[in-house]
Amino acid sequence: MSSTEYQRALGRRIAQERKRRGLSQPELARLVDRSVAWVSQVERGVRKVDRMSVLEKVAEVLELPLSELAAEAPMVAAASEEIPGTAGLRLVLSGAHSLRAMLHTAPVPPTAEIAVRVDKAWELAHESRYVELADLLRGLVPALETAVRSAEEERRPELFELLAATYQACSAALAKLEEPEAAWIAADRAIVAAERAGDPLMMAAGAFRLGFVFLGARHFDQVEETARTATEALWFLAEDGKPEAMSLWGGLTLQRAVAASQINDANVAYGHLARAREVAARLGDGRNDYNTEFGPANVALHEIAVAVELGDAGQALRVASSVDASALSAERRARMLIDLARAHAQRRQVDEAVSTLLEAETIAPEQIRNHRIVRQLVSDLLTMHEPPRADLRELADRVGA
Repeated sequence: MSSTEYQRALGRRIAQERKRRGLSQPELARLVDRSVAWVSQVERGVRKVDRMSVLEKVAEVLELPLSELAAEAPMVAAASEEIPGTAGLRLVLSGAHSLRAMLHTAPVPPTAEIAVRVDKAWELAHESRYVELADLLRGLVPALETAVRSAEEERRPELFELLAATYQACSAALAKLEEPEAAWIAADRAIVAAERAGDPLMMAAGAFRLGFVFLGARHFDQVEETARTATEALWFLAEDGKPEAMSLWGGLTLQRAVAASQINDANVAYGHLARAREVAARLGDGRNDYNTEFGPANVALHEIAVAVELGDAGQALRVASSVDASALSAERRARMLIDLARAHAQRRQVDEAVSTLLEAETIAPEQIRNHRIVRQLVSDLLTMHEPPRADLRELADRVGA
């Protein structure tokens, strides 16, 4: 039995057992602490029960042995090729660059010259151009590690800030590549460099990157702890209207909202969104402090993501109808379209979902073709459309679905 067939069979079995017990969908939703939309989508086979703890809860409520719901689950061995550039980024972090820098001094380039290369690293990270990023960092990281130790004392803080920003870009790319261990190392080095620069806001930016690492690894309690402690430390600066602090506080609060949605805590998730929306309204759009892109448009993008995760496709589509994301990076706009495609899929609107994914591919092709969620979404869409439309089959080939 394939994964998709199991998903459908599981949904039918849950619906059958729910009716046998005389439960409505809202009653089952309350008993398993999920949304009504989640129950409906699981029973229709368009949403996975992707955590064993949730499946155990469903089995308990339906008074069934867990084995009866899980017995036919397919054993799937997913062997996928490593995305080009991944090994190169790991190797950048593996070099003993700081040791060499301590033992061998070298002339320090002008700060402006180094800053251009750091900005380029962020550009490549946002555009998912991992091979080029690895090539750039292979020279930039050891050069910066040497510069911060060779420079005169008064220049070191600005150079440590550039080193922190470089490690943050590396961490951001590795988090997207689903390399949490390496991404964690890069984020930690960024925080240490920011501390040596004496820059608490840059340290908060490192915590922001660490939050993405924990989100990707599904360590939601660590997301909450990192973001909570950082936002508490930043709040007095944000409340006083310091724009950079407001951006970081807002970005971290949005991470808390996403983490809450992942554990199906709708009240907490929407509460964080409301607080972030208030700060974003004060800040306005058009800023990109520490590459957070925080502002009203980004809050709306996160509300779409949260709504989709909670199974509220209607809310996601309503928010999307009024948001203008044109000023945001290609990466963020593509991610919004992925979430919109997921919302359409939850409503079995296959044509709309495919068109939305194809639009996202024109904006950020490498991001779409290398994204695990996209690959799974396309696989699901193939089963919803019989026979699959030609452009969907072609997209499946490109993403490896």
